[in-house]
Amino acid sequence: MPKTDMTLDRINDLLARAKKAGADDADAVYVEGTSLSVAQRLGKMEKLERSEGADLGLRVLIGKKQAVVSSSDTSDAALNELVERAVAMAKNAPEDPYCGIADPSELAASFDVDALELCEPGEVSQDKLIEWASTCEEAARSVDGITNSEGSEAGWGRHQITLAATNGFANSYAGSGSHISVSVLAGTGTAMERDYDYDSAVFSTDLRDPVEIGKKAAEKTLRRLNPRKVKSTQVPVIYDPRVSSSIVGHLSGAINGSGIARGTSFLLDAMGKEIFAPHINIVDDPHRKRGLRSKPFDAEGVANEKRYLIENGVLKTWILDLRSARQLGLKSTGNASRGAGSLPGPSTTNLYMEPGTISPEDMIKDIKSGLYITEMIGSSVNGVTGDYSRGASGYWIENGELAYPVSEITVAGNLKDMFKSVVPANDLTFKYGTNAPTLRIDGMTLAGQ
Repeated sequence: MPKTDMTLDRINDLLARAKKAGADDADAVYVEGTSLSVAQRLGKMEKLERSEGADLGLRVLIGKKQAVVSSSDTSDAALNELVERAVAMAKNAPEDPYCGIADPSELAASFDVDALELCEPGEVSQDKLIEWASTCEEAARSVDGITNSEGSEAGWGRHQITLAATNGFANSYAGSGSHISVSVLAGTGTAMERDYDYDSAVFSTDLRDPVEIGKKAAEKTLRRLNPRKVKSTQVPVIYDPRVSSSIVGHLSGAINGSGIARGTSFLLDAMGKEIFAPHINIVDDPHRKRGLRSKPFDAEGVANEKRYLIENGVLKTWILDLRSARQLGLKSTGNASRGAGSLPGPSTTNLYMEPGTISPEDMIKDIKSGLYITEMIGSSVNGVTGDYSRGASGYWIENGELAYPVSEITVAGNLKDMFKSVVPANDLTFKYGTNAPTLRIDGMTLAGQ
């Protein structure tokens, strides 16, 4: 979706109307998108959906008061009503000393959207999606031992985001994405087990082969048959890449500027300190080519860039938008995100832990007894203390090898201790918005039988 003068004209006209109605400043975001998805189960199509929509969000500021109103109707009458409601709401809103749009010096002045390769040219057809879903499920069901299917899905989508504000910022970018997934079952009666495989990419040509995805889902499902329970103990734990990103996600939550400004994070006093081992680096990169969360500027028009959140084990920065940065007396890191109907807030983009040098196989070799986690269930993570407790299933490690499947286990520890103990393998792949390689954390407490 190329940038259109009509969209920018509409937004700039809306901002002018807001100023005329009494707003001191204003910004607006226009999000339009198209999505197509298919689903099938046991060889029969269960869903074929296409949706197209657009939402316009207007934020107005009057002094230190602000309000956001959104609408999917962009007719002149609707825009006039949008402005009236937003201004009226802002006048009656409580004061927020930290609200406000960006200073012109903070805005993204130059960027090369094309270099980011955010949007695949053309559109993936429904026939292609049907083929992907069908091929993927057939491949999974063709494996001996697979007894049922929860279905397969394939989808494609494209969106365009246009942002403008009374500080002079006005620009737009488009993004696309495709995905394939399948979930199947093995066993019978109460001994049934399920598992899945999945892939997503900005360009559909970067997706794994649907046959490979289906076969892998079947393989994972069969390996989970006849799980055992284990006794409560303390052992090394290996996080499969499918779940290892959650550890990085807990870090991003703990260093989010909103929580730091409220004083509700267990890492409140950790800036500049070594909270991981010296070989650990964790990066947020909004400019990663074909990244699932790449963007040329943030949701406030502020310039963004690749940043090391953790460098050689040391916490280097908070994740900040303008509001949280002002609360902390700092500068925005260009991490604002927002929807059409919401205020900006700090959020990561393409977040990942850099890989280590050891293979997952070598990482497991010296473990006499331990747990390899492939799935996590529920979450009890205390953001103030760092206490961590999550349900898990996977495989028991004996004498350096995966021995048998296990389930109904609770894994517990404290994130401060866990961060210090993390060892990454060399198998980083970019499959989600937040990614990490296989991780090893020693000394975790398991609650089982």
